[in-house]
Amino acid sequence: MTTIKTQLWPWADAVLNFVYPPVCQICQDARAGVEEGYVCEECLGKIPLLESPYCNKCGAPFEGAITNAFQCGNCKELELNFSFARAAVVTNPVMLDVIHRYKYNRALWFEPFLAGLLARQAAPGLLPGLWNMIVPVPLHPLKEREREFNQAERLSRGLARALNIPVNTKLLRRVKATATQTMLSREQRTANVHKAFSFCGRENLSGEKIILVDDVLTTGATTSACAKVLLKAGAGEVGVWTVARGA
Repeated sequence: MTTIKTQLWPWADAVLNFVYPPVCQICQDARAGVEEGYVCEECLGKIPLLESPYCNKCGAPFEGAITNAFQCGNCKELELNFSFARAAVVTNPVMLDVIHRYKYNRALWFEPFLAGLLARQAAPGLLPGLWNMIVPVPLHPLKEREREFNQAERLSRGLARALNIPVNTKLLRRVKATATQTMLSREQRTANVHKAFSFCGRENLSGEKIILVDDVLTTGATTSACAKVLLKAGAGEVGVWTVARGA
């Protein structure tokens, strides 16, 4: 797996290089600077890209040889409102640790790495002109104030710069302060996000094709709830891209 190089704002590289030493923030040993997202080649190689075969609907990876498009058993039982969901990588302990530190410990030096993974894997299928906008999954205002940033919005902006597709943060609002989804069952996750989002655009949509972005997708309950609101407001199609795909 080759090193991922990303570009943030013009001043960001210089600031990060000044504040943080060029050392891999996973193994704390090998050299890795802002160009590599502070993740060395060896640690990067421990993170599996999500590659075919996978469920044509939710993107769940499948071990085995399948040449035709298929849907997994879970998708046949669920009413998922997005047309597809894809992720850059499969979650494993290394990836979960990076995402956890980024979200909860403000380890923002990982942002070029995470944004680079997302942009590199999503770019081939998200050509400008085919998709009208990128919409990040919103946080509840209380949680966003506590965390001081919305990771989905920041990753969305990185993807938007790479693909030249605009970000719209004005369409969705999280109106219910839900419990974390981490320890909930599939059924509990769906109930947890029921009516958690509302449309807050000034006027209804007119068939726009939208990419929802979040950091991790597990059952798809959160992104499906968001897609339902956008489709009801007039979106023509809603697809989903996340950095990681959970089990």
